[in-house]
Amino acid sequence: MADGTAYDDASDQDLLARHVEGDPDAFGEIVRRHRDRLWAVALRTLGDREEAADAVQDALVSAYRAAHTFRGQSAVTTWLHRITVNACLDRARKAASRKTSPVDDTERLEQLLEPHESASAPAERNDLHRQLLEALRTLPPDQRAALVLVDMQGYPVAEAARILDVPTGTVKSRCARGRARLLPLLTHLRAEGGGGDVKKSGGGRNRVQGASVPPAAGPHDAGPSDSAAVKGGGGRA
Repeated sequence: MADGTAYDDASDQDLLARHVEGDPDAFGEIVRRHRDRLWAVALRTLGDREEAADAVQDALVSAYRAAHTFRGQSAVTTWLHRITVNACLDRARKAASRKTSPVDDTERLEQLLEPHESASAPAERNDLHRQLLEALRTLPPDQRAALVLVDMQGYPVAEAARILDVPTGTVKSRCARGRARLLPLLTHLRAEGGGGDVKKSGGGRNRVQGASVPPAAGPHDAGPSDSAAVKGGGGRA
């Protein structure tokens, strides 16, 4: 693997072009730049580390193979997120169609809490996150993906629309419907004094007060112990 500093001045689009031209390390640099956010989106959309790692791996393999089709009509990061969200939605829909016994809710919600938060945050905040994430998992995949991007990852609605490849009005509609479904599940948290955290969110757009989901914590979502599928470069394809 080449030293990453060799690519410091290269844009994502330049790196993708180099990959198409045969540079063996260019795609790995793209992965290094964007894997943490791709992982965060996948983890919160699917709610399971193994499924999220598989979805990101599928997405990166697809992107590696389809790089020659990129036409520069959007940013490379938008293109990567679109592929990743589609991979997550495919897995979510397949999971919903299978009649399998559910994974223990406590174990799954533990996976969604960042290690630093689980170790140091007050018990009340951990409990709030558990309940918010549990409520999020009740949403249909399309609504969940929109809320993950807008409320948790802080993307503007227009950027989320480009990632999901739908009109901005569709993103707003999905977010509004998702928040409306969350509201009755979260109202009791405000009554218990958790309203400040419930209202906190990443994007600040189109909010239903008390129904936003918690924002992502950024790089902490992809720790050193996460699957090698997320960490690996494009060369694995």
